[in-house]
Formats: sequence, C-alpha cells, structure tokens
Amino acid sequence: MSKMKLHFFTVADYEEEEIWLRNHHKNGLRFVKFIPPCFFLFEPCTPEDVIYRLDYKNGKQSSDYVQIFSDYGWEYLDSFGGWFYFRKPASEIQIESDGEIFSDAASKADMIRHIIQTRMLPLFLIFLSCVLPNWFTSFSGDLGATRTFFTILSSSLLVLYLYLLIHCGRKLKKRKDEYELK
Repeated sequence: MSKMKLHFFTVADYEEEEIWLRNHHKNGLRFVKFIPPCFFLFEPCTPEDVIYRLDYKNGKQSSDYVQIFSDYGWEYLDSFGGWFYFRKPASEIQIESDGEIFSDAASKADMIRHIIQTRMLPLFLIFLSCVLPNWFTSFSGDLGATRTFFTILSSSLLVLYLYLLIHCGRKLKKRKDEYELK
C-alpha cells in the first residue's frame, strides 16, 4: 500500500531533499513519484541504505540522458519542474565518487548557475514587475473591506517572495561558492 507524504523543499534545498529521501528508504519507504505541488509517494520496502540524487536540467531530457545515468548504476525514478530523481544502493558504492552523479565540483557549480538563471531570475522579475507594484497599489484609495483584503493578500505575497528570494539566493550562492573553491 502506497503512502503519500507532504513536504515542501525550495530549489535551494535539493541536498536536504536527497537526505530526506534516503532516510525514508532506510526506514522502509521507497520513493516512487513526486506529485505537485509538494507530495511524495512512497511504497513500503525492505529498509536499505539507498543514495538519492537530484539533477536539474529545466526540461525534458532524451532517453540518452537517462541511459548515461543507468550506465553508471543509477535508477531513474521521476522528473518534475526540471528536477530528475535518481537512486543507487549504497552497497554498490566502492569509491566516494560512485555516490555522486556529478564528475566534479565545476559541474555542480554549473547546475547552481542554471538554477539561478532559470528559477531565481524569473522569480525576481515576477517580484519586481507584479508583486512589488501591487503591494504599493494596495495602499492607495479607500480602505474598505475589499481593499483591506487586497492589502493583506499582497503583503503576504510580498513577504513570501522576499523570503524565497533571500533564502534561496543566499543558499544557492553559498553552495556555488563552495563548489567553485574545490
């Protein structure tokens, strides 16, 4: 019997997501599928140490892309929103690099740059062109019940966008800097 779990990860939390999936597998729940917006479908399994990895490509990939990972022992699981999910039993890891899907730190840094360009930049542009102007507009005019609701809604969006921009921006920059130093 499948089990669905609710958990929210931002684009900057992909390493935490990998650890979260691994811990569930160790506890007898194998990841099966991601269901938007933030649901994970698991099925019962024999508890085992399995490494999960995510790769970000922002689009559909060819069968050659998945085959490359398969050739290195990675099982393709699912994809959503540009993220591709893979797993490999820890027992198959002979050297540390076998547990990674990237061959070097520069490849990881490239993935971070791609996330920033295709996820963070559009989020920032939406913030500047929609959220911020609507927030300023919400204070003009009569403050009736409708206007008050609109002000509360636009203020909530402003806070949410600011949090996401700051949290993800700082975390992605920190990871990118760490990868570039290696």
